[in-house]
Amino acid sequence: MVANPTELITSDKNTTVKLVKALLAQARQRKKQGQTVIEGIHLIDAALRSDYPFTQILLAESAHQHSEVQQVLTRLPTYTPILTLSDSLYESIRSLGTGIDIMALINIPTPSLAIINDDCLILNDVQDSGNVGTLLRTAAAVGIKNILCTDATAQAWSPKTLRAGMGAQFALTIYEGLSVQDILDYVQVPLLATSSHTDTIIYQHDLKEPIAWIMGHEGQGVCDELMQCATPIALPQPNGQESLNVAIAGSLCLYETLRQRSYS
Repeated sequence: MVANPTELITSDKNTTVKLVKALLAQARQRKKQGQTVIEGIHLIDAALRSDYPFTQILLAESAHQHSEVQQVLTRLPTYTPILTLSDSLYESIRSLGTGIDIMALINIPTPSLAIINDDCLILNDVQDSGNVGTLLRTAAAVGIKNILCTDATAQAWSPKTLRAGMGAQFALTIYEGLSVQDILDYVQVPLLATSSHTDTIIYQHDLKEPIAWIMGHEGQGVCDELMQCATPIALPQPNGQESLNVAIAGSLCLYETLRQRSYS
């Protein structure tokens, strides 16, 4: 049953409003509740195209008349609850700037890790949400479905990472909170990790068979335990820069993999 969209919420004491405000601001609450918030038409459209279920839709009173919002509302399953907030209340809780004021409360998926025999991307304590989102978006673009995140990696389903990923999360299977031992136990394809301490240049290495690319912490790189089990791969930097941003490095690796398989 759809909640009456004309029922106007004006108080920040409303239970759903308090929950959404906490989820937008606090990683701890997202982990505790197993929920997150997606903001804006683009992410809601991405979720709809992937048939991802919404727990609840929240929108500002003035947004009801927006043509893109009306189109979204017609595509929702009939049982989706809709909560209308006064414009001032919505503005007080949103994390986006000025735009189309609509957001959705969703459950965070928690798939069970099984043996990985295909391509995957491993995020080993990548801590910046923008980097994580960019890597997820690139993985989705090249057709890699499985993403494995060790426990100190930025939350893949945080509002900031969702925006950086532009909705790529809905096209991926993302395993979070993994230990290094989980990676070693379940990933059955060769591990590759970028390193400046090797002569093996990426363009000279065969990437045609299923592999697992590991991208590491922005400052410390891939942890020793994983690096000892991986083949180190160098990205050439003829001008002598010390290192590349992890999202750039990861994107180069994923696209060289695609090139070797489809465009060589």
